[in-house]
Amino acid sequence: MTMLDLIRNFGQQLAEALEIGLNAQLTPHHTPITNVLVSGLGGSGMGADVVIDLCADRLSVPMLVNKNYHIPAFVSPNTLFIASSYSGNTEETTQALQMALERSAKIVCITTGGAMQKIAEQHGLDLIKLPSGRPPRASLGYSFMQQFFILQYFGLIDGSFIDHTRAAIALLEAEQENIKTQAAQWAKTLANQLPIIYAPDGYGSVAIRWRQQINENGKQLCWHHIIPEMNHNELVGWRTKDDVYAPIFLNAPDVYERIKYRIGINKTIVSQYTNSIYELTALGNTKIERLLYLIHFGDWLSWFLAQERNFDATEVKVIDFLKAELAKV
Repeated sequence: MTMLDLIRNFGQQLAEALEIGLNAQLTPHHTPITNVLVSGLGGSGMGADVVIDLCADRLSVPMLVNKNYHIPAFVSPNTLFIASSYSGNTEETTQALQMALERSAKIVCITTGGAMQKIAEQHGLDLIKLPSGRPPRASLGYSFMQQFFILQYFGLIDGSFIDHTRAAIALLEAEQENIKTQAAQWAKTLANQLPIIYAPDGYGSVAIRWRQQINENGKQLCWHHIIPEMNHNELVGWRTKDDVYAPIFLNAPDVYERIKYRIGINKTIVSQYTNSIYELTALGNTKIERLLYLIHFGDWLSWFLAQERNFDATEVKVIDFLKAELAKV
């Protein structure tokens, strides 16, 4: 399938991900879980950022994402370690997985195969297999949904995410044409600008996703920051008037009122330096609906940016080159 098909079928992917999770075979752990660490990079690691945003107010134990070769010192037999690599061959993640094995952590692997599947089978680790044949960034629904089911299995969250996800699928299907229309309009101007994504705390994963998709699909540089943190540093950097800077303010009905007020002040401040200000407020009745709505909009925007800039949204030759060079070492 093309990137266009993969973005269009995001709702279908979420539905398939639910079925995979409902049928996943996991095994108990012999000690209490006191923390959760997810190791993954790029599209595979993105899922953990999403889950942390969605579960922060419910998880009774810390959950962190690791995007490195090494793992923190706290990893122990009381750690639930989730290794997420779509290809199964991400060298940073497989090395972190080996270290987690040495620490006797409870490990669950999420992958399509590769070296990770071999390690899981060799050591009798829990393994959730994903459908193969697509770029990792186009498999977000598969990867983050499995993390929900893993957390549920170990009693760290309840199962309400299942019905909420089904409602989100219905919302995305109902709003897809409207999303496409607005995203295509934005892309016509953003294609020649520098997108700067500002998201409220609690939706930071959306800003990361937008940046990654604009980078990989749109072949375009951008950056992101989180409110209120950016009010304590980046806001001071706005001193040069230039409409090439295009701040995009993301918002949602459940955002804390003080942060909503900050967004309004931020727009007033940056409007002194650019006339290119964009704002998007999420639709949906639950946070899962709202967060996935924003993610789906960003995915469509990245595809339309690629069209406006005459790039192939799927191609990532520079990453392939990097991996080939690393393989020589």
